[in-house]
Amino acid sequence: MTVLLGAVAYDPKVVTIWDGFRALLGDRGLEFDYLLYSHYERQVEDLVAGRIDTAWNSPLAWIRSERLARANGARAVPLVMRDTDRDLTSVIVVRADSGFEKVSDLEGRTVGVGAVDSPQATLIPTSFLRAAGLVPGRSVTVRRFDVGVGLHGDHVGGERDAVRALLAGQVDAAAIIDTNHLTFGREGTIPAGSTRILAQTGPFDHCNLTVLGEPTAQLGHLRDLLLGMSYTDPAVRPLFDLEGLTMWQEGRASGYGLLTAAVAEAGFYDDAGAVTAPDYRP
Repeated sequence: MTVLLGAVAYDPKVVTIWDGFRALLGDRGLEFDYLLYSHYERQVEDLVAGRIDTAWNSPLAWIRSERLARANGARAVPLVMRDTDRDLTSVIVVRADSGFEKVSDLEGRTVGVGAVDSPQATLIPTSFLRAAGLVPGRSVTVRRFDVGVGLHGDHVGGERDAVRALLAGQVDAAAIIDTNHLTFGREGTIPAGSTRILAQTGPFDHCNLTVLGEPTAQLGHLRDLLLGMSYTDPAVRPLFDLEGLTMWQEGRASGYGLLTAAVAEAGFYDDAGAVTAPDYRP
């Protein structure tokens, strides 16, 4: 039987990536195919309903998979993840010439964030602001940049727009993931020396390959093949570069505490995995 994976088409390169893995895995003895989704909510629902065998999930999709699976008498398991999915942080960035010295200085100011469903640029940073005593809509204004809603922040256009608004003086700070702070600098979105990091969240994990329950023999074979891939292999390296990793690692569920708390604070999903965010329509 063929292992069927679900993936969200947040960028045209997704087709190249999973076409490449399908060929690579096929050459190594695993029948593998993939199904593309326009947003994560349907992908999660199809995983729990058994219409796909595994899903390449965003961290927010992982949270929903856990809850929806539990409500249906099942258990979501993170099979593997990229080395680059572990121990990330989000940062609150301000203009280099601003007078802000600490997060509390943003009281009464405006913070630009990503899309409504972005874990790294909206949910976790706004939870961070609350913990610092800045209540969105009360002591601080949060301006969202809703680009690619339904893609759970994988389309980083909202983060890029938040940074551009910061540089234009339209917001006083911007929330982005730390890796994008570096990326935006390399690509020229953030001119050298124009911004500085005011604050940084605690660490959190990002995407994982999710399955339900104990992996079947085929899913175990998939896990072993992925974990056995080497960045030094010329057939593997271009796919790793596209997917942004240097090695696959065992999945873990321990790195989602910050996002779990943020989802609860925002009322994004209920305990059974239903979408309850009032202004979220993927």
